[in-house]
Amino acid sequence: MKTFINKVFLVLACAAAMPFAKVDAQEAARDITLSQARELALEHNKDIAKSKLTLEQTQNDAKAYKTNYYPRINLMAADFYSTSNGDFSIAGGHLPIYMLNPATGTYVPNVTMGADGNYILNQYADFPSTKMDYKVGNIFLGGVSLTQPLYMGGKITAAYRMASRGAEMAEENIRLTESQVILNTDEAYMQAIRARQLADVARSYKQLLEELMKNVESAVRHGLKTRNDQMKVQVKLNEAELAIQRAENGIRLSTMNLCHVIGLPLNTPLQLDADQFSDAVPATIPTDGLSIDARPESAILQAKTDIASQQVKLTRSDYLPQLAMFAGYSYVNGIKLSGSKLLDRGAGAVGATLKVPLITFGERTYKLRSAKARQQIAQTEQQDLTEQMQLELAQAANNFDEAQTELSITQRSLEQAEENMRLARQQYDAGLEPLSQLLDAQAMWQQASADHVNAKCQLQVAHTKLLKAQGVLK
Repeated sequence: MKTFINKVFLVLACAAAMPFAKVDAQEAARDITLSQARELALEHNKDIAKSKLTLEQTQNDAKAYKTNYYPRINLMAADFYSTSNGDFSIAGGHLPIYMLNPATGTYVPNVTMGADGNYILNQYADFPSTKMDYKVGNIFLGGVSLTQPLYMGGKITAAYRMASRGAEMAEENIRLTESQVILNTDEAYMQAIRARQLADVARSYKQLLEELMKNVESAVRHGLKTRNDQMKVQVKLNEAELAIQRAENGIRLSTMNLCHVIGLPLNTPLQLDADQFSDAVPATIPTDGLSIDARPESAILQAKTDIASQQVKLTRSDYLPQLAMFAGYSYVNGIKLSGSKLLDRGAGAVGATLKVPLITFGERTYKLRSAKARQQIAQTEQQDLTEQMQLELAQAANNFDEAQTELSITQRSLEQAEENMRLARQQYDAGLEPLSQLLDAQAMWQQASADHVNAKCQLQVAHTKLLKAQGVLK
């Protein structure tokens, strides 16, 4: 008896604690709207982070190429020490003495031509032999130079434009990645809502069966129904319990998937807003004004084509004249000769360089043909993918229209199933229809409810895909 009382007390205590536990779970769940889910997904997505780093890289590359327009100023310095030293001798001899020639007013050497054709010095001075010592020691060389490109065949302009278009591609790639993340988030969010609403349908269906079971059991006890009817309802109840279990598993998995997409821990409890979609999707979308011009893929393809065009100019510039000017100043200090420093002075210089390719044995032609072929490939790819995007847009518009129609049809089917179930219940209670008719009517209501839930979720996803196909998904 004591054990029985303890069990009863435990059951009552658990029953009393269940409402509070439910409140605590609800309070612990995090409220997430679709807009908040999108923001979290965009904030935590690794692909977007990589795309932003790529944009930063390409922007810096473009800025680096732009500096080629400006002069290059370089400072050079070198210092070294050598123990090399030695001496050398200069042989002595006779030096002629110059005299004034009154006729010309110039000084000429005082020499006479001999019979053998050699000069004879009439007056001369002796030049003694000389020995000189040298020592390398420490030598310093320093200078500053300036180089300014004047004409490089268009190389600098082509390279800068290619880098700039690359930065624009990186920026459009961020838009493309963000639109895909938003689509993935919407799909995950709607899957989670679909799982919850299907679970509600399964519970409602089970409640209908439980209510029917009570009536059938009462009728069996009073001899109005057979045990066969009770077994039929029990089979449906078993199926309903299995459906609820599957729905609960679907809720758990879809919630984990949504947490993964938006960057939250997988076991984070979420409270979703299933009522926010009544006005989120427009009733109709005009198909006449649909265009892919705003899609980031279109801008990326155009940028690829432009880069290929600039590559042709860049290749051609290698075989055009290149002109640059330079200026510089240098200073040298070092080397001693007979105890005196030999080098201790600076000097400036200015000049220009011109490079004109003359003979390349066909290299210019082949490289230009290769670059032009790449340009044609980019143009062909742009045309092909543009047509594919137009087909994708048309398909997305058709899918949206079909989703609208399906939602309307499932709404009518649900209303008809409810009315059919009500009439079947009345006929069954009046004894005018068998139990199987009522069970079929309830099963039809369950299927119609599930179809309506699926149609609502599919319409939201179809709307998101249509916006993405137009390039206006934000």
